[in-house]
Amino acid sequence: MRRREFITFLGSIAAGWPLSARAQQSERARRIGVLMGYGESDQEGQTLIAAFRQELRKLGWIEGGIFHVDVRYATAGDLNLMEAYAAELLALNPDVILVHGRRALRAVQRRKHDIPIVFAALADPVGIGVVESLARPGANVTGFTTFEGSPVAKLVQALKEIAPGIARVALIYNPDLLSWTAHWRSLESVASSLAVIPIAAPVSNPSEIKRAIEVFASEPNGGLVVPLDVTLITHRQLIIELADRYRLPAVYTERLYVTAGGLISYGVDVSDNYRRAASYIDRILKGAKPVDLPVQQPTKYELVVNLKTAKALGLTVPPSLLARADEVIE
Repeated sequence: MRRREFITFLGSIAAGWPLSARAQQSERARRIGVLMGYGESDQEGQTLIAAFRQELRKLGWIEGGIFHVDVRYATAGDLNLMEAYAAELLALNPDVILVHGRRALRAVQRRKHDIPIVFAALADPVGIGVVESLARPGANVTGFTTFEGSPVAKLVQALKEIAPGIARVALIYNPDLLSWTAHWRSLESVASSLAVIPIAAPVSNPSEIKRAIEVFASEPNGGLVVPLDVTLITHRQLIIELADRYRLPAVYTERLYVTAGGLISYGVDVSDNYRRAASYIDRILKGAKPVDLPVQQPTKYELVVNLKTAKALGLTVPPSLLARADEVIE
């Protein structure tokens, strides 16, 4: 092939490349580190990362070549593995790190560095001292919260609506979660108006979960409220099985409980948080600083009802609740 023809041939190939790919070729290599508070086999963690990657692609960031996303999965209970993965990710010198949950964030923050950090699912970041304020996060951290106040009051209202005979409500919570006090205050605030007795059930591991639910179920007319917490999510199948065994109506903050057999969930659409986190990652890769990116509160909530579980518990889901549901599992 003659030189002129060869140059023309190369030009025609380059013209056919996607614009984003050609743009990336002109830039230096970029890398995102991701530390998840889920085990690698946990489908929920995989779903969230898929939503994140899909949004990155929409923004023009195509993996491969000079753009990489390095993901590490560690359950919240395996702190040693989480610490090891945090060190591993930082050793890769990423441009920005995405984290899920307080323990993943702490593992990354414990090592002194100025790499921007974006959290995609964190409760009360001001209250736990992660940021100075929502409007001006400060330092090198910003992101997306998992609740605006506590959803527990609404969860109890939904529980009472589907099971009017409920007279006792246990809040299953991890005492290591600093925001548990907000959940407890929320439960207390609606207890008298809904004619229920609030009961605190702190748990940190499977044996404590089993014991707490067994003790609570020894008296009649009880229901469970399970707020957002990575430790509880890790042991969600145990909680669902115990609620089923003792015929306890239970409400949760995340959809994944209901798809696994739970009764009702109402809470933040965490996948939406991950899609929005991708937009912050995009802005940081283009030069924005975390201090100039306000912490964002949830914008999308979802109500999910499992009719099969309701039937197994002998409950009739009222039409008013079904009408408000974003998803009904048959």
